[in-house]
Amino acid sequence: MAKKPASLFVCQNCQAQYPKWTGRCEQCGEWNSLEEETRTVTPSKTAPGKRGAELKTTRLDGRATPPARLDTNMAELNRVLGSGLVPGSVVLVGGDPGIGKSTLMLQMTCALARAGHNVLYVSGEEAIDQIRLRAQRLELDRDPKALDQLELAASINVNDIATTLEERRTLQVVVIDSIQTMWLESVASAPGSVSQVRSCAFELIRLAKTLGFVLILIGHVTKEGALAGPRVLEHMVDAVLYFEGDRGHQFRILRAAKNRFGATDEIGVFAMTDTGLREVPNPSALFLAERHGNIAGSAVFAGLEGTRPILLEVQVLLSAKSGDGAARRAVLGWDSSRLSMVLAVLEARCGLKLGSMDIHLNVTGGLKVTEPAADLAVAAALISAATGQPTAPDEAYFGEIGLSGEIRQVSQTGIRLKEIAKLGFRQAAIPRHVGTANARPKAPPSLTIVETGHLSDLVRRFSPADKG
Repeated sequence: MAKKPASLFVCQNCQAQYPKWTGRCEQCGEWNSLEEETRTVTPSKTAPGKRGAELKTTRLDGRATPPARLDTNMAELNRVLGSGLVPGSVVLVGGDPGIGKSTLMLQMTCALARAGHNVLYVSGEEAIDQIRLRAQRLELDRDPKALDQLELAASINVNDIATTLEERRTLQVVVIDSIQTMWLESVASAPGSVSQVRSCAFELIRLAKTLGFVLILIGHVTKEGALAGPRVLEHMVDAVLYFEGDRGHQFRILRAAKNRFGATDEIGVFAMTDTGLREVPNPSALFLAERHGNIAGSAVFAGLEGTRPILLEVQVLLSAKSGDGAARRAVLGWDSSRLSMVLAVLEARCGLKLGSMDIHLNVTGGLKVTEPAADLAVAAALISAATGQPTAPDEAYFGEIGLSGEIRQVSQTGIRLKEIAKLGFRQAAIPRHVGTANARPKAPPSLTIVETGHLSDLVRRFSPADKG
């Protein structure tokens, strides 16, 4: 039976389909997001009563072997991936424009090539000369072994790329920069549309699974920070990595949002330099390098990102409310609703009234803190700013605050204390140990532990009478 072309209007934000154009998508509420796409529909030819083949089942307790890994020779990238790349897997890397996604992938491919792996870098956004100029700036074109193993191509035609991959069976890693620029002839829509991204990704992923090479797709993000294209793209791949950071700041954070072969709470820290991205094995020292310990409104937080302890500086600035409206709350790197909770507890349980003041809170280094253990450090910075008394320059804080003002225990206390001592701090304010369910944490000999049971105890430490 002949194939019938069908014209549909597809939302480029949520993939909802409509028979005719409308100004606003009824599913996601986005305006002017519908684009016309022509698809070929083949009527079903399945015979009535025809049965499929029976599935082959197996037991849950069978032998399972861990997947092999390709070492990227970049420790921070290996940490996020879970000890390296898995052959036959698909990794999607997203990030803001200009954040350094292509730079990271070019440095990774050169490192893989130096280790003897056959790598293909396909760019749909840049010409070969542009890639060469970047490699020269990053000083990546000086290793003869890397030049022999790394090949470059500039194309957006997925059919041509597929033919090359099928002919070159020795390839071990393939990078596509970017998936939104790829184009498939059989799909009647422009590159970057939902249909093109979905179809191109499906064809490339099929080849990666069939031929066994590692496929890395670079993806664009929307203004909200989500990956552009169909949401199903994130379900099709094995790992989704986000490259975050402020373009005006040197720090870059690589974070896993999905990983079938590793943890999703690990981060990799990089610093952008004139010669490319440099790995940061000890981010705590870098985040605290410019800290001044004699300024009110500053406190050091001992956080945890996956298995990695990180010390960060929390800064708070209080100012008189401007105008007759509500007080301003400007928060960078932390949850603004959590700040409101800490302020409410300080006022209701400790009598510290800050609701009528403009509050600016910043977590230095561009890192986004999500764990509740930062409550105590934020409270210390707020109290310090309100009283004008600086925190001790050699003291760090961590602990969760409850609504009654109690300081609650957090996980991995021992690891946090070791990192605090490692950075030269001599004192740590932590939650008071209660009960016998958890063993009392053993602190390093050089560290003095200040157990805090209630937020009012912390407020009293900053009172002028206590200082005297």
